[in-house]
Parts: sequence; C-alpha cells; structure tokens
Amino acid sequence: MKNIILTGDRPTGQLHLGHYVGSLKNRVLMQKDPENNLFIMIADMQALTDNAKNPEKVSSNVLQVALDYLAVGLDPKRSTLFIQSQIPELAELTMYYLNLVSVGRVRRNPTVKSEIEQKKFGESVPTGFFIYPVSQAADITAFKANLVPVGEDQKPMLEQTQEIVQSFNHTYGEVLVEPKGVFPEKGQGRLPGIDGNGKMSKSLGNGIYLADSADVLAKKVMSMYTDPNHIHVADPGQVEGNMVFTYLDVFGTDKEKIAELKEQYRHGGLGDVKIKRYLIDVLEAEFGPIRARREEFAKDPEAIMQLLKVGSEQAQAVAAKTLTEVKQAMGINYFA
Repeated sequence: MKNIILTGDRPTGQLHLGHYVGSLKNRVLMQKDPENNLFIMIADMQALTDNAKNPEKVSSNVLQVALDYLAVGLDPKRSTLFIQSQIPELAELTMYYLNLVSVGRVRRNPTVKSEIEQKKFGESVPTGFFIYPVSQAADITAFKANLVPVGEDQKPMLEQTQEIVQSFNHTYGEVLVEPKGVFPEKGQGRLPGIDGNGKMSKSLGNGIYLADSADVLAKKVMSMYTDPNHIHVADPGQVEGNMVFTYLDVFGTDKEKIAELKEQYRHGGLGDVKIKRYLIDVLEAEFGPIRARREEFAKDPEAIMQLLKVGSEQAQAVAAKTLTEVKQAMGINYFA
C-alpha cells in the first residue's frame, strides 16, 4: 500500500528559506518515491482563523504560495496541490469531530496555549483559532493520511488528531486512519532568522524569501547577525551563534572550505564581509534557479489558478468519499 501524506502551508505571505529547509525540500524528495501519494494543501481556512478581518492578506497569497511550490519542484502531476477552502467536506468533518473533543482538552494543547500567548489574544481569541487542531484532524483524516510531516512544536497537534481518530473509531467503528508523524532529524528542520532571534518567521520579518531578487538576497545576507565583538578583521571571532556560519552549515556543499573558514575566523584575520560574500554565492547557486523558475511560472497566473482548481477537484473527490463513510458509520447518511 502507498503512503498517503498530507502537508501544507498557511498563505499569509511568500515562503522563505526556513520553509525550504523545514519542509519544501523534503516534499520534493518524498514526491520522487512512487510509494508516496502526496496531498499538499494551501491552508487558507486555517490562515483566516487569525486574519478574518484582513482576508485579502490570505487570498492574495494563495497564488504566491503556489508559485513557491512549483518553483522548488513540486509537480502537480505527482502531487495533489489544492486549496483548503475549496473542500467543503473538511468543514463538515470538523463539526462532527468537535463533538468528540472537550473544551478542556483543546485548552490544554500546549501549541494552542503558546500561540494564543504569542499573539496576545487574551480572552478575545477567535473560536476558529482556538479549535483549529480539530480542523487539522479533519484535513488529515479526510485523505486517510497515514504520514504527516511535522516539526517537534506541532507534535501536540498530531496527538490531538490521533485521539480524535481513536475516539471516532471506538464510538462508530473502524473508519478513520490513525496518522503517524514524520519528524525532522535532530538539529534539522528549523532555520533561524537572519537576525539570530529564534526561527525564521514571516511575522518577525527576519527571513530570506524564495521570491527575493538577487539584490535583495545580497542585502539581507550583508545585514546578517554575526559576532558583535568581531569589530576588526584581525579580531578573533565566534562561530557559534553567527548566522553566516549557521547558514553555510545548512546550504554549503564544500564542507572542507567551510571548516577552514571557521578556523580562520576563530583565530582572526577573516572579515565578516568576505564570509558574507561567500554565503551570497552559496545561496545564489541553490536559489538562483528556483527564482528563475518562479519568475517564469508567474508570467501566467491564470494557468496556476487553473492548476489549483483541478487539484482541488481531485482532493474533493477523495474527501467526499471519506465523508460518506463517516456519515454512514454515524448513521446520518439518511438519503444514501
């Protein structure tokens, strides 16, 4: 049996190198395996849970995320690319699953608690945002995904889905598939921002985007956080916590040269500008071709939206089949 894999992104902005390292690159690899059947979702409904009063931010970025997908090599002939809101079955499944989850259980979800604090919602947290782990369970189970690539911080969300599947199957019979998480290797999957503060994030504005021009990429690299005590070229510098070397470790292919640069930097005699220029060359080698493909795809936005329409229709057919099975198991498929 093939692995069915569900993954996706919120369309609240263009995708950055953190997305590339954390998920996009791995999706392209998974796509090449004939044993894998990928469903890749542009999660606009989830994005609206905390952007309901600014829907244009979400709708305008659906195309941008699709362009990023195609640019890195995700192929609609091999993977199903679709828009979440165009699959009404997901909303109906969410409603049924909500009856299997208590308010207390959602409130205890550490990821939800953390995000509510980060966004400073307080008591004004939107209900849709509060219950989005249940919506995620609908997304996963609608396609009977058995594998879900997630970061460690999303582990509680996956556990909530597993609980919902267990509860549903115990109550109504074995219908849903319980998914397993696919986690990044230790030390992989998270790229810090160019400012050195936490992970690369759209909201923090500390990212390099797949759509960035060569000039913009270069300017961002030149502004990268290094060692504040490395003032003169002759000064010994610290490699640990230095974003230039962090990025070279991730993207650089000449590990021997990078090791030599680190040694020289530690002893003094290597300036920040020189290593930043080297990093620019490294990043351009990998992302220049991706940028060029993105620009080519962007010339025909109508074709991209048509591609997403076809993918959404394919995804809906799968979700509709699951919904029918769910309603039959619950005894509410009255007119079948």
